[in-house]
Amino acid sequence: MCVAGSAEQKGKRAVDLGGGSLSRGEVAGNYREYAAFFDKPQQIAAKDKVPKLVDTFYNLVTDIYEWGWGQSFHFSPAVPGVGHREETQLHEKYVADLLELGPGQRVLDAGCGVGGPMRTIAAHSGSNVVGITINDYQVARARSHNSKAGLSKLCEVICGDFLHMPFGDDSFDAAYSIEATCHAPQLRDVYAEIYRVLKPGKLYVSYEWVTTCKYQAQDPEHVKIIHEIEHGNALPGLRSYKQVVEIAKEVGFEVLEDRDLALPPAHPWWTRLKMGRLAYYRNHVVIALLSFLGIAPQGVFEVHEMLFKTAMYLTRGGETGIFSPMHLLVCRKPLDGGDAATAATAAVASS
Repeated sequence: MCVAGSAEQKGKRAVDLGGGSLSRGEVAGNYREYAAFFDKPQQIAAKDKVPKLVDTFYNLVTDIYEWGWGQSFHFSPAVPGVGHREETQLHEKYVADLLELGPGQRVLDAGCGVGGPMRTIAAHSGSNVVGITINDYQVARARSHNSKAGLSKLCEVICGDFLHMPFGDDSFDAAYSIEATCHAPQLRDVYAEIYRVLKPGKLYVSYEWVTTCKYQAQDPEHVKIIHEIEHGNALPGLRSYKQVVEIAKEVGFEVLEDRDLALPPAHPWWTRLKMGRLAYYRNHVVIALLSFLGIAPQGVFEVHEMLFKTAMYLTRGGETGIFSPMHLLVCRKPLDGGDAATAATAAVASS
């Protein structure tokens, strides 16, 4: 993502940059391990290694994301005359409206990060939102933000794996995930787990990262773009827009809506990434200086460089039309799950 530093982030000082739950001395080594992961395709295929990879990634990038992007780690369609923060909140409120949320409902945020979307959705709807993230540093950040926003009574955050959630069957009135399930080694596993905890007849909304109908696996440039997006975002492998729908149906969901919110008439989501080169180099110099002075841990400079490179490939993915970070799925768990519920349970058990 872009780390140029938006206007609404001026209060977040660069000296806050760190390595999440990692000690200062662990940052550089963990970055090297993370980068090496994508040089070994057999590791990417080993789904048991992916949760640790994602946890490491968010230790490395959370502070930088907050510094330059804000508290919502996702994209949104550009809206003429509207600032980035407002665009982001409109995109999040749309999820609440699709789910028809209201006071007293218990809602799952699967992959909540530091909780930007949950706070918008809770404030907008009055619902009680329970977020889960695999990264304990993000849990602490989210709880702090919830408290400062006066939303601790509506927003709860726990540390856990959304592939194995500590919630009972049929325990949520609604669920959503915003650009989060792309981190799952097997999408079927996380969809089945969300299906399990959702009450019959209730809705699940997801914004999915996908390759589009324009992606050509035989085109070396396309392959390079997608690989670099995966590398820079801790993704075990992007799915196609068709696959996400098929998998949702396989675990038992009824798919009520399936469309790419990045397509026209929506304005390009990647314009936010097209920052000036001067802004990037300014921040890079600041981070280099902080690292040299020992204020920021060694390795943060390399992480920032990786994220800038990733921003360029995300932009190329948007410009070529081969990638979308906001393919919308609106799903419903049937009132009588029948065989589908058994299949979903079996998928979780076998993961």
